[in-house]
Amino acid sequence: MNTKYTFRKGNIADLEQIKSITWMAYSQFKNIFSEENFQGWNEILNKDETYLNLFETAVCFVCEKENKIIGSAFLVPHGNPFKWFEADWSYIRLVAVHTEYEGNGIGKKLTQMCIDKAKEMDEKIIALHTSEFQNAARHIYESMGFEKQKEFELYEKKYWIYLLNL
Repeated sequence: MNTKYTFRKGNIADLEQIKSITWMAYSQFKNIFSEENFQGWNEILNKDETYLNLFETAVCFVCEKENKIIGSAFLVPHGNPFKWFEADWSYIRLVAVHTEYEGNGIGKKLTQMCIDKAKEMDEKIIALHTSEFQNAARHIYESMGFEKQKEFELYEKKYWIYLLNL
């Protein structure tokens, strides 16, 4: 099997594939949520508006294999506060990797691309959030130097804000 991956900037033409990959990546956690909480998550992840809003302000990165998107991530520059993210932070949103390709370094590479772009944009801090059930993601972020800053609850689960000083 050809394991050659291509990484590039994503764009609005990639919307449907990014939405599909994100849904697939995150829906693997369906059974840890109550039905009601999963519905809330489902609505956010399946709404075009979620991604269109990100495309307005964020830089998107994607990973492709054989011209199909198998991973994506968004870097939002500072000046765009959102829920847990302060106005002077840049932050990473919706890192997603197709479940068949997990464990191949794609999530880490997409995260590194966000960090590199943030440095290029002269950002000072990059943030992200992850949860108690996303063990692989937490391991990646911690191995890259992100430090846990704050804990909060969402959908009856424990989440953390991580920061990396650039």
